Amino acid sequence: MLTLAFDTATGAATSALVRDGEVLGERSSRAVRVLADAEELLEQAGAEPRELSRLVVGTGPGSFTGVRMGLAAARGLAFALDLPLAGVSTLAALAAGAPGALPVVDAGRHEVFTLVDGAPAVTAPGELRVEPGTTCVGDGAVRYRFLLEALGAEVPPRESELHLPRARFHVELARAFVDPETVEPLYLRLPDAERAQ
Repeated sequence: MLTLAFDTATGAATSALVRDGEVLGERSSRAVRVLADAEELLEQAGAEPRELSRLVVGTGPGSFTGVRMGLAAARGLAFALDLPLAGVSTLAALAAGAPGALPVVDAGRHEVFTLVDGAPAVTAPGELRVEPGTTCVGDGAVRYRFLLEALGAEVPPRESELHLPRARFHVELARAFVDPETVEPLYLRLPDAERAQ
């Protein structure tokens, strides 16, 4: 089974091509390159788009535009290739890449997306409740490093792979492959344009 997965919710888009649990290739770039990355992964593996069995997309939370772009690209590919689609939380993928760590995604507006009691939430970084020694990963952890470290958290170096929601983890976490139209984004708050109205 050949699976293409990608996530565009954070500043670094990730994509992966996985066949029967084996990662054939991975990419990390800007969200606008995700389809080009997918094409390159297929080419590198010697595969054609029609050989894909299913797709997985990151549903956020994260950048509103990034989440919308990724979901639109995934739905478009799924409809064009007649493939089932699964959505996976960006927070869950970050946590899968760093077991025991707290995922923290930059939400803009001096807020972060994270898990509170196991559920996705948006909060000010200074209001996070972390046990001393808790590792925090994600672009929000990098942005608010000093604040999180002052709370007793540990944040890996900026260049650490742990800060990327690697698409290979999306494949591992995907459970329900469904009609592409039914996969919904996880926003957690209204977009800026709607708030202004």
